[in-house]
Amino acid sequence: MEKRRIPESDLILTDEGAIYHLGLQPEMVADTVIVVGDPARVGKVSKYFDRIDFEVTNREMVTHTGELNGKRISVISSGMGTDNVEILMTELDALVNVDLAKRQIKNKLKSLRIIRIGTSGCMQPDIPLDSFLVSKAALGIDSLMSFYPWVESEEGRVISNKVQRALGLSCKPYFADASQLLLRDFEGANMLSGLTVTAPGFYAPQGREIRLRPSLPDYIDKLSKVSTSMGRFTNFEMETAGYYAMSKMLGHHMISFNALIANRPNEQFSANAKKTTDELIEWVIERL
Repeated sequence: MEKRRIPESDLILTDEGAIYHLGLQPEMVADTVIVVGDPARVGKVSKYFDRIDFEVTNREMVTHTGELNGKRISVISSGMGTDNVEILMTELDALVNVDLAKRQIKNKLKSLRIIRIGTSGCMQPDIPLDSFLVSKAALGIDSLMSFYPWVESEEGRVISNKVQRALGLSCKPYFADASQLLLRDFEGANMLSGLTVTAPGFYAPQGREIRLRPSLPDYIDKLSKVSTSMGRFTNFEMETAGYYAMSKMLGHHMISFNALIANRPNEQFSANAKKTTDELIEWVIERL
């Protein structure tokens, strides 16, 4: 049976043969990829590389690919939100698993190791500022998985339904877990683990009020008190659940590390946010 050809309107390439948003060609991507939200954070990671072979910038997506201790590594910025995560993950996967010349999916698929280094706010008063936390799983309260054939585990379905009822959400959340392989690879001291909530915005979707009053003003407090079979919800940000679900569907290994620079119940923001984030980068780099 002839393979499906992916049309030009679905998989867009530049005149140079680079994929549309990332601006990358297949040889520019390593098998181990660090992802960050902030484009300025890419250089803070790649400064540890022994050398940098490719530097590509397109919109908010910046890529540095080089070598560290004999291992080839890429670091790529996504920008904020699961909409950008969906673009990054789809195009990253296409670079390694699609024959771009033939516009066909390859017979042999590759699994990438993808590591997120990001910042996050804490929703539990007993977790101190400037802690590191690995997301063992994440709950997405955005709508991304409404557009994909996402199949939730039974445990995930129970947790998602429980949160939807507790918050009275009109959209169904989704729940995805980290790669067990990478969780084992990165076991270490000074690292909390928890359940992360991925929000579709920074202000009202995370319970903040400036001039507009959130329609769910107390939902962070409600979420913090929801009990699950995997423990309590610990923190929230804007990307992890999208990364975990996309990685599961595409067959990649994904893990998310968070620098906890705010504590919402205690109304605190770290005075050392930059230092804490830089230390988390060093922690990850030392374990690659």
